[in-house]
Amino acid sequence: MKICIVSDLYYPHPGGVSEHIYHTYCELKKLGHEVKILTAHYGRAKDERDVIKVGRGLLFPINKSFGSIIIGTGVAAKVKYVIREGNFDVIHAHGPHAFLPCVAFKHSNSVNIMTFHASAPDRKWHRYFARLIREYINKIDATIAVSNLAKETMTRHIPCENTIIPNGVDTDRFSPSVKGYERFQDGKFNILFIGRLEPRKGLKYLLQAFTIICKEIPDVRLIVVGKGPLENYHKGFIKSKIRDKISFEGFVPADAVPRYYASCDVYCSPAIGRESFGIVLLEAMSSQKPIVASNIGGYREVVKDGYDGIFVEPEDPKALAFAIVKLLKDSNLREKLAKKGRQKALTYSWEKVTKDIVNFYQKILDKKR
Repeated sequence: MKICIVSDLYYPHPGGVSEHIYHTYCELKKLGHEVKILTAHYGRAKDERDVIKVGRGLLFPINKSFGSIIIGTGVAAKVKYVIREGNFDVIHAHGPHAFLPCVAFKHSNSVNIMTFHASAPDRKWHRYFARLIREYINKIDATIAVSNLAKETMTRHIPCENTIIPNGVDTDRFSPSVKGYERFQDGKFNILFIGRLEPRKGLKYLLQAFTIICKEIPDVRLIVVGKGPLENYHKGFIKSKIRDKISFEGFVPADAVPRYYASCDVYCSPAIGRESFGIVLLEAMSSQKPIVASNIGGYREVVKDGYDGIFVEPEDPKALAFAIVKLLKDSNLREKLAKKGRQKALTYSWEKVTKDIVNFYQKILDKKR
């Protein structure tokens, strides 16, 4: 098949959407399909062989995270040219950021499929926006949601055939065989956070919990991987006496991320909500690391509390600290959760996920014909 993946967001912008697109692109190519990625410009990505960039993506704060707006001269005309000249069998767009997908669907004579990554409450402005772009929504032939939460959000506004296909994980790249960084192997316990430094990811509560953790376990370190405009805001929650126990690593290249998982004793994701899935949880599980995470909808679709991870209520630093201390003091529990997590992660390989996506393409293609 000739496939065009369309998204407002892509590398080097970090996040689950970028990860999903890149890995499905790689697997689709392995299966022999011809694939292009149509996106905005955020800087140079690691692999741009089949990437077509139009306009420039600018981020803006929304719903305790960041959205994207595409600017530039003649963006719509460039998208029209790519879609018309490409003669694709499938246009596969990713949302909810949807400027480029809307323009692509407008000019498409292909099968149009949308993957929805977000979960959000039902609000008036959502319904108004859906009415505003109804012309483009009506051109969608089928939808994919990465979780039940994402499906609930999506089906309010897009009434067409749908299915759930979860995010995946590279189980070879994130593996127990990966070696950690020597600088973190000094006898201290390592707690790891990976994510954008924005309110929705909940780092603020982990920093508050870390003060409590240090009182119980002095030989401990918090490793923070990620960047964002609120870095200084988050550093304001660090008390001076524990500042040297926290390592802000900033943005790290993708090939370095598995070694950070390999370096930790516990992975923590204290997100406060609006997470439809949780790719970072799968990466930690695939790396065979025990997890402490917020008890929120999207995470419950990945982790089973007490079986392959521990849940705490969101925005509760004391509960977060208690759970992490419990894990750090119990090596048998850490090992049990980590092994169960690895077993589950193996069922989420990108190879399997992508084959499910291709089967869905074929089903919709056959139906449309």
